[in-house]
Amino acid sequence: MKHLECALGKGNHIGKYILVIFLSFLASNIIGVIPLLCVVIVKAIQSGGDVAASMAALSDMSNLAALGISPNLFFVLMLIPFALALVTLIFFIKLLHGRSYKEVINGTKTVRWSRFFWGAAFWFALALISLGIQYAISPSDFELQFDITAFIPLVFISLLLIPLQTSYEELTFRGYMAQGVGALTKSRWMAFLIPSILFGLMHSFNPEVSEFGFWLMIPQYILMGAMLGLISILDDGIELAMGVHAANNIFASLFVTHSSSVFQTPAIFSIKEINPEGGYVEILITATLLIAFFYKKYNWSFSVMNKKIEVEEVEVKEETV
Repeated sequence: MKHLECALGKGNHIGKYILVIFLSFLASNIIGVIPLLCVVIVKAIQSGGDVAASMAALSDMSNLAALGISPNLFFVLMLIPFALALVTLIFFIKLLHGRSYKEVINGTKTVRWSRFFWGAAFWFALALISLGIQYAISPSDFELQFDITAFIPLVFISLLLIPLQTSYEELTFRGYMAQGVGALTKSRWMAFLIPSILFGLMHSFNPEVSEFGFWLMIPQYILMGAMLGLISILDDGIELAMGVHAANNIFASLFVTHSSSVFQTPAIFSIKEINPEGGYVEILITATLLIAFFYKKYNWSFSVMNKKIEVEEVEVKEETV
């Protein structure tokens, strides 16, 4: 095992972890939003509107459309902060810990890209099947809004920028934070549970939470984080989680949206009625299928969860003369 063990040793004060994550968050939410604010200000001035009112209405797509900001442009501006946060995170991890992004991914000098693409492909397939079942059961809940002139740019935006957004979250929670918690507690269970819970709480300000309620939506995010955390520990690296997370968000941006979705994109379908309770069933079934498939494919052992995080001693045999 190398991923969580990579963080063992000197220079692992908890303050460093808090500082690095805070700095990446600061870069995202202060510097990263500058392009969006600039566009809103320029558009508001050009339209003769109230700049202050336009700034206050950033979360309302109808107001943004009135300013002449297309959903695709807004989507790009929304993803830029994550790209900056990712660069900031990688820079300060290297500066304060001397650890490369590859070591945060799996504790080695090499990224297992095949696992990334396997995770992405399998989860994308599950999402397609799930969408097909939902459509077959209740087609009236779906409204076709396909516009090829908007959809083609959206494909490129999603494929290029969403992996940066999801990679930031995976490196932060399943990578860097899990390594820090593991180094502090020496427990894989803690490295699994704490980042999963904090990942869920990070989504507290998502519009879905405001629409359907904290206690209904946040446990779903925690469940998703738990699935990603479990496969990361079992696989001794976060490549699978990175692929799954990227595929999940790319699928959401391209295929389905709804009025309370955090991704307000020109997706193929708009869903009229959302059943958040059904989301639990969907997550549990798809997570079970995902874990079962890769458990078989990569010969995982669940007993790893009880293994203490420690530097493995290499037995050196004495030479006989």
